Amino acid sequence: MGWVRVRRPPLLQSKLLCASLLYLLTTLPLALYVSFSDPASRCLPLLLLPASTSRSSSGNATTLFDYPTGYGERKHALPTTRKLCSDPAVFSDYKTVWEEINGLFHNHNLSAHPHAIPALRYQNGSRDTFAGNLSTDERRSFFAHTDAAVEVPCGFFKDFPLTQADRLAMEHCRGVVVASAILNDHDKIRQPKGLGSQTLKRACFFMFIDDRTHRVLASHGILKDDGHGAPPASTVVVGAWRVVRLQKQLPYESPAMNGVVVKHLLHRLFPNARFSVWLDGKMQLTVDPLLLVHSLLIGKGADMAVSKHPFNLHTMEEAIATARWRKWGDADAIRAQMETYCSNGLQPWSPSKLPYPSDVPDTAIIIRRHGSASDLFSCLLFNELEAFNPRDQLAFAYVRDTMSPNVSMNMFEVEVFEHIAVEYRHNLKRGNDGGGGGRTKQGITRMASSRDIVGSSCEKYLMKMWGEPTE
Repeated sequence: MGWVRVRRPPLLQSKLLCASLLYLLTTLPLALYVSFSDPASRCLPLLLLPASTSRSSSGNATTLFDYPTGYGERKHALPTTRKLCSDPAVFSDYKTVWEEINGLFHNHNLSAHPHAIPALRYQNGSRDTFAGNLSTDERRSFFAHTDAAVEVPCGFFKDFPLTQADRLAMEHCRGVVVASAILNDHDKIRQPKGLGSQTLKRACFFMFIDDRTHRVLASHGILKDDGHGAPPASTVVVGAWRVVRLQKQLPYESPAMNGVVVKHLLHRLFPNARFSVWLDGKMQLTVDPLLLVHSLLIGKGADMAVSKHPFNLHTMEEAIATARWRKWGDADAIRAQMETYCSNGLQPWSPSKLPYPSDVPDTAIIIRRHGSASDLFSCLLFNELEAFNPRDQLAFAYVRDTMSPNVSMNMFEVEVFEHIAVEYRHNLKRGNDGGGGGRTKQGITRMASSRDIVGSSCEKYLMKMWGEPTE
């Protein structure tokens, strides 16, 4: 009987390979354990939606709508480098969130909120401008809302062009409204990711567009080209979004100002919605909006949730950056705005303003509980935007710190913002402002000197911000 010699496969003859495989099998379980056992170091602990409630296990937006190849809705995403954060967002499982939010909607005492004030009453009628062109003193007279019988100016003194079908659909939205706007073809329609299977039954998705955006979408075959001036179809849906075409004369020449009508007056456009999630057109949502409302708003007992600005802490820092980078081209108007705010009590951020951790938000995402406190804040803020410019970060702290009663606000970490949505670059165009407004004035920006602030109403603000003595 002969011996049979059994040789090891060639792959197993390498001691280095065997050692590598052993190392991988040893360290992989440890890495997984560390990743999932330390959620405090993660901005978003892993969301595990049951298969029966997950709309798409991969979160692929093409399950909602297949875009034509040439549309390029995924191009130019801005990279994010932050992986860890000190204050992560903690989400409950989808089933729990669904049941709790449904319970709130069936509870007639939903408005019974710790910071609630009597429901607002709004001024009506017709005026020269959409918000009434109020003076500084007139606007300030509504900051202290102690009498429920007083009617508050809150836009709509001129028509906002909506079809009757769209108005009815907006009135019928009684849960969470997710809204965005693309004006002047400044961005692209992008589908939300990670939606639970029941979310579209409770959340309404509305995308507002103008004629220019409509023409571009029609050229790609995404919307029907019904001809310039033709009435829009009663219902136009692109994936999750119901598209609302603002076809008539818009209230402002600036696309950015028309955009903030939708952005800050959602409580008026959707009078029966209980919560709202606003997304700038450059953002793509990657977390279910019900989870966001539950975690960042309801769980915090807040009226509003908005991210802190990634760089600026003080309003004046944002104003200087706005002028320096020509986010709004009229630097003299920005200075006049800041002078007005300083003379009426605006202070730089300090620990005395806690629990507000910053004076400058990133308002690309705003999550709101529709109630009198957040509604009043939004009305007052919008009036400031018409008075000066649509850069809402400049008026944010002035309104928040001056209004009474206060608005409860969850200003969450920048890292959380970067993990609940993807930010894309705007569509770049030559020869127009792309919706930013005021960028046609491209004069040279002069560096400031110390004499520029002497005698200014903002002198003490700046000295305090810089840590210099004010006396």
